[in-house]
Amino acid sequence: MDVEDYLARGGVLTSPANASPRYRGELMRWMASFVDSELAGAAGFADLINQAPGLKERIAAARIVLEKTDHAERVLSVMGDFGADMARYAAHRPWDARIARDAEIGAQRYGGDMRLSVFHYPLQGWIDAVTFNVVMGAAVGVQLEEFARVSYAPLAEVLRAILPRERRHAELGAEGLKRVVATAAARESALASLAYWRPRVAETFGLASSGRFETLKRFGLRHRRNEELLADWRARLDAILADLHLL
Repeated sequence: MDVEDYLARGGVLTSPANASPRYRGELMRWMASFVDSELAGAAGFADLINQAPGLKERIAAARIVLEKTDHAERVLSVMGDFGADMARYAAHRPWDARIARDAEIGAQRYGGDMRLSVFHYPLQGWIDAVTFNVVMGAAVGVQLEEFARVSYAPLAEVLRAILPRERRHAELGAEGLKRVVATAAARESALASLAYWRPRVAETFGLASSGRFETLKRFGLRHRRNEELLADWRARLDAILADLHLL
């Protein structure tokens, strides 16, 4: 039985030596996207720490920045096993670089790195930042649950350790948003941010009926289709927003 047949039957790999070139390429592509997105997300959120309204919020924001950077390092260590240059990786891109707020780039890659497109857009103030954290946090939970079952065992182990921390980030966002929408003006600002971020986060789930899905499923790198993950995210986010009276 060759490696691809083994994976199609639910097998797992534990070493880069056992990975086919196509499998290696797909796995590295996802890991690079994750690492770049975590670094870009942390860099963007770091700029907002001093805008937090209180010490508790500043501590939560600093924790998110620290842990996202740590998550990037953990997955980068797996990439290092495949030959990625870990020493130069973190500094080779301007992770805090952003495009104009009103730009429209869809889901495309932009600017030379592999971050998800949503991380090219700038945050505008504390309410916008915590709103984004709620919307994107729900998406990260759905996506990491999918990839924590990936067929490359060392990566799956890392992602399973990361997942509860990312869930806590989303909870911190919801707690922060609940505190700041107590006034009518803040509520209107949060609703405007929701209208801005929801379609941009939705684009991170990719195209419906993606032609690459069957290949990724055969490799054990995916299990549910993009449209299933998107529907899951929408349901989870709606439940959170209903609890915050923001629907």
